[in-house]
Amino acid sequence: MALFARSGATDVKILLVEDDDGDAKAVTRAFAKANIGNPIIRAQDGVEALAYLTEAEKKTQIRPPILLLVDLNMPRMNGIELVRALRAHPELRRTVVFLLTTSKREEDMAAAYDLNVAGYIVKQNAGVDFLNLVGMIDSFWKIVELPA
Repeated sequence: MALFARSGATDVKILLVEDDDGDAKAVTRAFAKANIGNPIIRAQDGVEALAYLTEAEKKTQIRPPILLLVDLNMPRMNGIELVRALRAHPELRRTVVFLLTTSKREEDMAAAYDLNVAGYIVKQNAGVDFLNLVGMIDSFWKIVELPA
């Protein structure tokens, strides 16, 4: 079953931006365990994600609605830098982003919300936290309309 599917609505594609293989697998497993069949595309860091999204725009590989699950601490381009780049891009500025992190630093949280992220989620226990994440996103989608 696809999460985020409503009658007449296109399934939401999920772009997981995560450099840690273990966390990426845990997120994917959580979606599978919840019987969520939405496409999950993985980028290893912000540079790869931004390239994918801007190329996808040209090649129509991935069409909205897109939801991003972004790790905060990554090499080359971290989560804050990625969201900043998305907000500066005319076609990507309304992309819904949830930041996933182990950081409880107030500065990180403030920087994220200053860029209008949909949520700042601290991952402490990968299995349980990612199952909770899936449930939260499912509820979010059921009541929130995403921009095209």
